[in-house]
Amino acid sequence: MRSRLAARSARLVLAAAAVTALAATTTACDPDDVADAGISAAPSGGSGGSDSPSSDSPSASGSSTGDSKSSGSGSSGSTDKTDDSGDGKKGGYGQSCGTNDLDFTITSESQAGGYYLVTAKAKSGITCYLEINTPSVSFGSGADGVASPVGQGGEDPIKLTGSTVAYTGISPKTTDSNAGKEFENVIIATTDDDPNPAELKLPDTANVDKPIVTNWATNRAEAVPVIV
Repeated sequence: MRSRLAARSARLVLAAAAVTALAATTTACDPDDVADAGISAAPSGGSGGSDSPSSDSPSASGSSTGDSKSSGSGSSGSTDKTDDSGDGKKGGYGQSCGTNDLDFTITSESQAGGYYLVTAKAKSGITCYLEINTPSVSFGSGADGVASPVGQGGEDPIKLTGSTVAYTGISPKTTDSNAGKEFENVIIATTDDDPNPAELKLPDTANVDKPIVTNWATNRAEAVPVIV
């Protein structure tokens, strides 16, 4: 009887020990603890890294646009015309007047037996100088149609710009004879070797014999051709 009680007591002790061990194991492997442990172990930079490219992209695009505008502004500034520096090369300012820089008008005048008054004006946007005092004038291509300078009037040089004009007077005939050739046009240039002379339509048909021409002048009274 005593031996069976002892054996039963021993089994109860073992059963209690087994229950205690099982409880301890269950506590150590609690699913909530495992989940908590997994969350705390997750890398903290993972989600931040995926957001980083999208936040950086607009900043880079804005910087590029700013550089482009700055560059464009510089290039537009380089195209501005220079001032009237007299260097003869930049932006239509300070250069010698070529014939194609000028607009011409021609009228028939009655003074001094009749002559043609030529008015020269710089084209829009041009500032130039008549550095050669006397224009080159001829009727036709023959040597006998070339007008001789009479050396009267004139200023050297004459600056043409805006509404400023210069005058020259052309007398087509300086002889009393009946000789001469008829022309309906006159050729004028600012220099003898100008590659672009202007051919002007005369107001009437001219009888040409030993023609003469005055110097350029800003006073039209000085452009009346007279042989002295």
